[in-house]
Amino acid sequence: MPSAEILLARHGETEWSVSGQHTGLTDVPLTETGRRQAEALGVRLRDRRLEAVFTSPLSRASETCRLAGLGDRCAEHRDLLEWDYGEYEGKTTPEVRETVPGWTVWTHPTPGAETAAQVGARVDRVIEELADVAGDVALFAHGHVLRVFGARWIGLPPESGALLALNTATLSILGWERERRVIRLWNDSSHLPE
Repeated sequence: MPSAEILLARHGETEWSVSGQHTGLTDVPLTETGRRQAEALGVRLRDRRLEAVFTSPLSRASETCRLAGLGDRCAEHRDLLEWDYGEYEGKTTPEVRETVPGWTVWTHPTPGAETAAQVGARVDRVIEELADVAGDVALFAHGHVLRVFGARWIGLPPESGALLALNTATLSILGWERERRVIRLWNDSSHLPE
């Protein structure tokens, strides 16, 4: 019976996460608050035995991993990149809704962007790869791709990630209950400074 857990760590705060701008492939750095959040996440993970650590290649995720004390043992994984928002990169939802009422990344097509199904396919590849790892794994990545990861882990369509809010520098844990994949912890920020 499986017992390994997958720890999902969203990167620390960036200027665009504060402003609500869609931050896909733009390499926006952590703020000073984001760096402190990453260090606090490291304290939280300090006693956790990890078989493997993977990070998105984007600096906000890889720096979070490094500041959490795991940079020397992580490997970059391109399938952990954030959703490519195409023409809506850098825009906020209210800005997009000025021309597309009711728009969400989960429900509407976005010009030049990945679809939810394409992000789901990337996540499914990572899940399949992790099946061969004998032990706990930590993934450092981004809000939307990790929300899709949570949904796919429990067998829901990628669009169901819309139901899984995820703040910066939070920890989520995916695992097993008997033979069933479950979410053990989601969006936990108890390690973050007030």
